[in-house]
Order: sequence, then C-alpha cells, then structure tokens
Amino acid sequence: MPSVDSSFYSHGLRCAGTLELPARAKRPPVIVMAHGFGAIRAAGLYEFAKRFVKAGYAVFLFDYRSFGDSEGEPRHWVSPRRHLQDWSAALAHVRKLPQVDSSRVILWGSSFSGGHVLQTAAEDGNVAAVIAQVPHVSGLASVSKVPLSSLVKLSVAALRDVAGSLVGKPYYSRIVGRPGELAAMSTPEAWDGYMALFPEGVRWENKVLSRIFLELPLYSPGRYASRVKAPTLVVAGRQDSVTPPKAAQRAAAKLPNGEFELLESNHFQPYVEEMFEKNIGLQLGFLKRKVPADSSRLGNA
Repeated sequence: MPSVDSSFYSHGLRCAGTLELPARAKRPPVIVMAHGFGAIRAAGLYEFAKRFVKAGYAVFLFDYRSFGDSEGEPRHWVSPRRHLQDWSAALAHVRKLPQVDSSRVILWGSSFSGGHVLQTAAEDGNVAAVIAQVPHVSGLASVSKVPLSSLVKLSVAALRDVAGSLVGKPYYSRIVGRPGELAAMSTPEAWDGYMALFPEGVRWENKVLSRIFLELPLYSPGRYASRVKAPTLVVAGRQDSVTPPKAAQRAAAKLPNGEFELLESNHFQPYVEEMFEKNIGLQLGFLKRKVPADSSRLGNA
C-alpha cells in the first residue's frame, strides 16, 4: 500500500504521521488512528491499517507529542488534555490532504484513545463515523480495578512528579507490569497482552510521567456519548480487566446512533490472532454499512 510521511504540528510541536493509501483509489474515505495509554502507532495499529486499506479506505496514523517519532519534552507524557489537542490538530491536518475525501473522516481509537475519539467526535461534530475499541470511558471504572495500595503509591508518585516538574526533574512510573508490580496496568492480561503489540526491533520505553495518575480518575469521556452525532461502533471485551465492558456498554447506550459489540476476549486479544479476525470483521462490516468506500472510484482491482 502506498505510504506517505505526513507530519503536522500541535501547539508548536511536530507530530509524526503516516498516510496509507489504497492502490488506485481517488480521494477515498480516511480513518484517523492513534494508540492508547503510552503506546505508539507502530504497536499493532498497522495491522488494522492494512485491512482497512485493503477494503478501500485511506488511513492516517499518528503519534502523540512526546511519543514515538513525534517531538516533545519531557518524553512519555500521557495527558487527556494534550492528547485531545493532538487529535484536533490531526483532524485539521487530514482535512487538508488532497489525497483523501475530507467530508468522510472516520475516527478510530482503542483503549485510552477509544475515549478520546468519543469526546473528539462530540466536540467536532463533522466526522463521518467513529470506532471505539475496548474504550476507556470512565476514570472511576478503570481505577476500580487497581488495588487500593497501588492507587496510594501511584498517587504519591504523581505528586512527586508534579513537584519535580517545577525544577526540571520529572518522575516516571511503569506503564505495564506483571501482577503485583506497581504500574499503570498490572492485571493478569496486561504484561503479555501489551508486549505482544510491539513488533521486534521497535523502540519503546515502559514508562510514563507519573502525573497522569492524578488525571486518570477524573477523565470520563463517556459523558460525551450523548453528543456524538456520527454512527459509532463500540467494541468491548467480556473479560477485559483494564477498561470494564459494563462501562463501555453504558456509554454505548447513550449514543444517538451507536452500536455495541461484546467480544469473548480480554483487553488485548482484539489486537491479535483469531480475536483480531473477528474484531476487524465487525469493524469492516460497520464501515461498509455506514461509510462505504466508493468502489466506483477504484481502478480495476
């Protein structure tokens, strides 16, 4: 699939982006994608992009500021406010690209960014469709899965980071750990599932600025669900111990034009192997019904 480096700027910093195009397509619909908590676009998103491109959609993938190939210091800064700013900047950039149909922009998010796309769609109002995969929709629902002792330690780390930021000494915590370890995610599925997203040789560090742990309980983008006008697919996992499926289902029920699918999976299985195939099938079926790639614009395939 033709691939074009296509960076953009968010609040003065360059965000790395890649535009993937279906062969011989003329101004196809475009799916805008970014990852979840602490991950980069190279961590499993290209597998989804390949399938979307094969079906006739363009895909624009980007890294948030301070992650991956994007600019930004300090590094590894997870922040709902900053991420939403980057989503807004990415949308503005994509709508100016001559290779795609700017009237048919689709938002795709997973886990933490599954919440971002709901809030972005509600605030933007002009997207064609939304896919929210195993989405973070409720801060309280997500932190309810974290042991109280770990919450206290992570909160102390957050305060240490905030204090350190005043003198240029940020304090980091781990993004993912094994059960019993102190990390943002340490449920039984977390370590193996998160690490399975990264292809061999991809550069990534298992750390995040600890200040996020003060913001996380307060970030509940599911509150914006009733304002999302676009057709929206929410896909959850019944055994998900990171973003509880009941919270996702409640948010989906508030969507004016929403669909909800429950997979027999944990949080990470929808990215890989057999569950990936079922998941991508649901997503492609949704897209073909709601924002079909115009086959008349494709060459002889």
